[in-house]
Amino acid sequence: MKAAAFSTFGPPEVLQVVEFADPQVGADQVRVRVKAAGVQPFDWAVRSGWSPPYYPVKFPQILGNEFAGVIDQVGENVTGYSVGDEVLGWSLLSCYAELVVVSADQIVAKPKEMPWETAGVMSASGQTAHTALEELGVGEGDTVLIHAAAGGVGTFSVQLARAWGATVIGTASQINHEYLRSLGAIPVAYGDGLLERVKALAPGGVDAALDAVGGEALPVSVKLVENKARIGTLVDFDRAEELGVRSIRSQRSRARLQELVGLYTQGLLSIHIWKSFSLDHAADAHREAETGHVRGKVVIRIE
Repeated sequence: MKAAAFSTFGPPEVLQVVEFADPQVGADQVRVRVKAAGVQPFDWAVRSGWSPPYYPVKFPQILGNEFAGVIDQVGENVTGYSVGDEVLGWSLLSCYAELVVVSADQIVAKPKEMPWETAGVMSASGQTAHTALEELGVGEGDTVLIHAAAGGVGTFSVQLARAWGATVIGTASQINHEYLRSLGAIPVAYGDGLLERVKALAPGGVDAALDAVGGEALPVSVKLVENKARIGTLVDFDRAEELGVRSIRSQRSRARLQELVGLYTQGLLSIHIWKSFSLDHAADAHREAETGHVRGKVVIRIE
């Protein structure tokens, strides 16, 4: 099979299309012929030199943590799935590839009406957003501040919070304000004066805050949210410890992903595809995603 992999840490151009032996299923696994794979900050952090403590990098290392495709092999112990089924799911550092082998409890059925590119980007950012809002106890009647609300995790977070009955204020650059309004959020510009702007938009106070960007997000959130247990970050873990707020890491499960798919089929969740790239242009996908100006998600198509 062909896959986008790297053999030395570095900038996007270290990503190259490499040939690997086709992976084969174990008893409790399925093999999926991948149609689309999402691009995550996790991916370029690994490519740039960070090694996850729970998953040592081995060169040549494939990237990608979420995928959608068609099952073409089924392990002997697997029930409920057959060759030809369309699915979406997650698998650590293996998805920028023509084939991925994954445990059957890491996939769910893809709705027929869901486009491949949409299915390919739902598992990672969607589950991260769901985990975060659940940990922060977001629900009916809350006012929630989401930093970097137009990005991948932000886009999911806004819509999930709205589906759960919360009012959402989302930080973004001016160019993304109309986009946030379309998702049901109240947009606010980041930068100097953010604290005062949020106070003006939420005279009744802010109940919870989620940081998906770092920088000023946590210090401002601490001044807005009374209960520090309802402030969380996905990126600024050192400052979280210093300020006494939550460090949140995605907790993925089949049930969580199935809930996201259910919200999609109900029309309560949509995913904006910013740009898509072929597998041969995976390096360009990373360059685009790393600009920090992506609205929604970047996806790699595998054809």
